[in-house]
Amino acid sequence: QVQLVESGGGLVQAGGSLRLSCAASRRTFSRYAMGWFRQAPGKEREFVAAVSWSAGFTYYADSVKGRFTISRDNAKNTVYLQMNSLKPEDTARYYCASTPIALDADPRKYDYWGQGTQVTISS
Repeated sequence: QVQLVESGGGLVQAGGSLRLSCAASRRTFSRYAMGWFRQAPGKEREFVAAVSWSAGFTYYADSVKGRFTISRDNAKNTVYLQMNSLKPEDTARYYCASTPIALDADPRKYDYWGQGTQVTISS
């Protein structure tokens, strides 16, 4: 059965950095695009970033461009989200997801989801 497991969340001060990881099963990761989404209490799930299966293409939400970097290591079946210059508005639960469609910002296009990891930014 396919699985996605996020890790790396925590509490950090504004201006700091975190690196999130998403470990995927081989069946899920192979030739699938991977995306990161986030959801704060009372708000809809929001697209953050996506990377194609070959890591040749990336796509970022305007709110994180220049601060966040998505990458993947296919040999380790892992996708990463490096988050720098964090702001209080980045506080949310972060989810990774997989899709056969590359660079898609619509969460409805993603087939498999992890349980999420909490990121809290203090001011």
